[in-house]
Amino acid sequence: MTTLYIKNMVCDRCKMAVEKTLKEQGLHPMSIELGEVTIEDDLRPVKREELKDELALIGFELLDDKREQMISEIKSAIIRLVHYRADNSTLNLSGYLGKELQQEYSALSKLFSEVEGKTIERFYIEQRIEKVKELIKYDELSLTQIALQMNYSSVAYLSSQFKSVTGMTPTEFKAMKQNTRKALDKI
Repeated sequence: MTTLYIKNMVCDRCKMAVEKTLKEQGLHPMSIELGEVTIEDDLRPVKREELKDELALIGFELLDDKREQMISEIKSAIIRLVHYRADNSTLNLSGYLGKELQQEYSALSKLFSEVEGKTIERFYIEQRIEKVKELIKYDELSLTQIALQMNYSSVAYLSSQFKSVTGMTPTEFKAMKQNTRKALDKI
């Protein structure tokens, strides 16, 4: 049994693409989560390199470095929290990450800042703003409803944070015709 860490897995389609690639390589996946895959097989160095090349062709990176693996786990946990978890109203980021990754938050935060050149909190804010952009583009909820859903204390606070990240207000963003959302793996 081997656990692999794969960078840029951000959605269910990513999981399907990785599963397909693993099976095409003759490997047997046991579990596939964002950023982490467990296979039944022992992965020999030659096979690992082949898999690494195949994953690279479809935009993924097989991680070897332990620090990069942890960064990938942090990002995946935040993406799950922001984009896929329905109730995160009473959650604090440091407690969530500490529990999810079984690590002290201070160590995670230091590592993330060293490797990424920005804080975990900044990455979390950027993810939240991307989710807000998505909800604005869908045009199904009012800004007040979006602020409530995304656990902002007020529309004013949401608007302020949105402007600090994007350089425009949510209303200006909504008026734009082009889609300026970022892919989650590009944040």
